[in-house]
Amino acid sequence: MAESSKQSIRIAAPVADITAVITDFARYPEWIGDVKEVEILEEFEDGYAHLVRFQLDAGILKDAYDLRYEYSDDLSRISWTLDRPSSVQKSQVGSYDISGNADGTSTVEYTLTVDLSIPMLGMFKRKAEKIIMDSALKNLKTRVEELA
Repeated sequence: MAESSKQSIRIAAPVADITAVITDFARYPEWIGDVKEVEILEEFEDGYAHLVRFQLDAGILKDAYDLRYEYSDDLSRISWTLDRPSSVQKSQVGSYDISGNADGTSTVEYTLTVDLSIPMLGMFKRKAEKIIMDSALKNLKTRVEELA
């Protein structure tokens, strides 16, 4: 059974700036090195992506997978699930929970649960998850603050 990992980071920007970067899937290859291509397959009536296909190339790990997104009304929560198993993943459930702080910064809490199709020892899987989450949050922070 997959275990959930959670990390957070403070970003010097309002919630709206952060959600704008997270929901701009077409630009992910510009700031997430392992994401080589993104295709929006379905959108909600309001224009936000509902089903997104990702092409990942992280050296020895390559995968193509579709994520199904949901959004809270105020966009403070963006969550996703793996639409169907891929060559590497059995399942993936994740979310960004974004809250504004009194000083004008925002805190982003990233939660991720991945169940892999390939066998991996628990300690190596947890280490890989930590590296992925660290990188994702640092890249998000850098991208948002550069655009602010």
